[in-house]
Amino acid sequence: MSMVKVPLVTRMSMQFNKRTNSNPICMVKSSEVKLIGKWSSSYTIRVKIALNMKSLEYENIEETLKHKSDLLLHSNPVYARIPVLIHRDRPISESLVIVEYIDETWPTPPSILPSHPYDRALARFWATYIDDKWFPSMKCIFAFEAEEERKPYFEVLEEVLERMEDAFGKCSKGEPFFGGDTIGFIDIAFGSFLGWLSAVEQKFERKLLIEAKFPALVKWAERFAVDPAVKGLIPEADKLVELSKSIKWRAAIEKK
Repeated sequence: MSMVKVPLVTRMSMQFNKRTNSNPICMVKSSEVKLIGKWSSSYTIRVKIALNMKSLEYENIEETLKHKSDLLLHSNPVYARIPVLIHRDRPISESLVIVEYIDETWPTPPSILPSHPYDRALARFWATYIDDKWFPSMKCIFAFEAEEERKPYFEVLEEVLERMEDAFGKCSKGEPFFGGDTIGFIDIAFGSFLGWLSAVEQKFERKLLIEAKFPALVKWAERFAVDPAVKGLIPEADKLVELSKSIKWRAAIEKK
């Protein structure tokens, strides 16, 4: 277990700046918020980004998925998977649900979901699309040994990139992120997978996020990775490639 510390300051000593994601610290004890997750999990990274955006202290509980802990099984008996946020002894499961919970429970700026109902619906649509198409295809790429077997899943990844390139232009409205001038719901949902995207590119020697094809996404990914709420959370490709060797990908596909 590790404690993620955020310096506690008074509201009077900070001014909100949308560009740097700095905001008044939410006065919450770290013992009230716990996160069960894993460093390599894109879904865990989503929650960490949301917590960072709200400047929340939390206790980080690293899960070992080979032998799931009693805490995880008790906190998420339905799916028995990470991440799980525990707030005042009440567990909340599923990464996108948790991100929404954080945004609603700590409504201090910056907001993660858009304020307009249509924009919120659109953000949820793209986040669901990403979960349906993106990582499931990546798992299949890691699972299959033959290039011909992997080919249709690479095609899915390229299709997703094409759609997200188009969606970025419409959702960002000329601003740096899908969420506007600060990271939003779609940014978190999609950007959390940048580490695994780099791992796929490295392991299979096939570049996917190419500036000639996806100029807006390439620049967005660069901005996203260095944002204060994200910096240091995206795993290095080398570590993920090494980790991928120990994962039983076919079993994961069948289980899903």
